[in-house]
Parts: sequence; C-alpha cells; structure tokens
Amino acid sequence: MPGYPKPPFEPQRQPVPGSQSKMQPYPDCGETSYKGSGRLANKIALITGADSGIGRAVAIAFAREGADVAISYLNEHEDAQETAHWVEEAGRQCLLLPGDLADKTHCAAIVNKTLEQFGRIDVLVNNAAFQMTHETLEEISDDEWVKTFDINITAIFRICKAALPSMAAGSSIINTSSVNSDMPKPTLLAYATTKGAIANFTAGLAQMLGERGIRVNSVAPGPIWTPLIVSTMPEDEIKEFGAKTPLGRPGQPVEVAPIYVLLASDEGSYISGSRYAVTGGKPIL
Repeated sequence: MPGYPKPPFEPQRQPVPGSQSKMQPYPDCGETSYKGSGRLANKIALITGADSGIGRAVAIAFAREGADVAISYLNEHEDAQETAHWVEEAGRQCLLLPGDLADKTHCAAIVNKTLEQFGRIDVLVNNAAFQMTHETLEEISDDEWVKTFDINITAIFRICKAALPSMAAGSSIINTSSVNSDMPKPTLLAYATTKGAIANFTAGLAQMLGERGIRVNSVAPGPIWTPLIVSTMPEDEIKEFGAKTPLGRPGQPVEVAPIYVLLASDEGSYISGSRYAVTGGKPIL
C-alpha cells in the first residue's frame, strides 16, 4: 500500500527477543486491515513465533479465515496476549504455548498440547527464528551458532516429526525461509545458513510426504518490519531498513500473511515443494 511507512525510521534498539508494542512505527499485522473469507474454515493450525511480526499476522489471517490457532512463542507474554485477543475476536480459539524451541522436549510439548486441545493439526507453520548481527566470524560464539541452528532448523525437524502422525492427507506444512537463503547477508551468517537449510529441508520433505498427500512449502520474506529487526540489528541499519528494495520500504507483516493463507488452504492443493518470495521486488533465484 502506498501509505505504509518508508525509511528513514527513528533510532530504536531493543533487547532480544524484542517487543512489538514498543516499535515505531507500529507494524501492521492485519489487526484492523485483514479481511477473511472462510478459506480455512474449521482447520486447526499450529504456528511458531506467533506472538508478533509475521507469525501474528498469519495467526490473525488464519483466524479470520476460520481456523483455530495454537501459537508458540518464547516469553513475549504481552505480545502473545495481544495476538490471542485478535484471534478470539474473530470467533476462534487460541492456545498459548510459551517456551524455548531450542529445547527438544518443548518441541514435542507444543505438538502434544495442541493435540490435547484440538485433536489434530491441519496446518503447521514453522516461523520462529533467532538471529544476531556480527561483522566477523570470530565474533560468533560456538554456543550462539548452535542456538541459531537449534531454533531455526532443528526445531522444524523435531516439530514436523512430532506432528506428522496427527496430520492427514490434505494437510499443509509451511516453513519460513528468507531472501537470505540464496542471497546471504554476511553479517547474518549463522541465520542465513539456517535459512538455506530450511529451503532445502522443505524441498526434500515435500517429496518425502507427497505420497501421504501432505504438502510442504516455504515462504522467503525480504525485509519485513518486525521485532526481530529492532532487537538484532545495528541502529544505522534499522534507520534505513528496507530502503534498498525496489518498493523503497520494508514490508509489513500483513503483506506476507496472504501467501501463508493460500498455502494452507485447499485452493493450494497442487502447490508443494515450492518457495515463495515476498521481497518488495527483489528477485530470489
């Protein structure tokens, strides 16, 4: 939309994992703008990283399309309660699942709790991510490297493995990759490496699950205005975030949500093994 804000943005920096309520300008996750049309009627969705940003936008969109939603998040309780408010205002149920996806047992727990509440999983969205900015390889600690992989890709493997027995033919798995999957930003080395892994995991899993009738796709966002940005990037990059895209601005989370709706819906019944770019005009390979 022409009315969405363009950089420069005011200086701001938050501690990890960041809070959406403190961002300026406030991201549009579709709270008042997304209109549903029943495309996910009575489906059950589990979404990780759904307290804010893209995950919140997807949760709101799914609810307005008719789905009940379980949202996994780390510890951003205020943001998560806000997401739950919008899901419930749409007349759908929302299950909050706080905890650390770097913990193997928690990956299984969020699946089990979703099944206890709703009985099945029709749509699994693996969206949670961790990143930090570093200028040199030497600055990246071994612990941080492992943590980035545990949250960004190993958790996806674990959650998919736990969820699959409850997913019937026609179900959908959607993984959030990134434009960094084939245009890696060197200062986001660990993050970019995991996003390339997600793209490949998705393509391989789609072939593995095809005979079960379960579709697997990934979405590759470009610069999207979320708490991940203001909590992990230097202030000078935050100020000009999204300026180098052809559209000249970062995307808003609500602008990413529609592709997740398509991939989750029965309208996407022949779409599998693909990666979809939402980059403001910047091509991916």
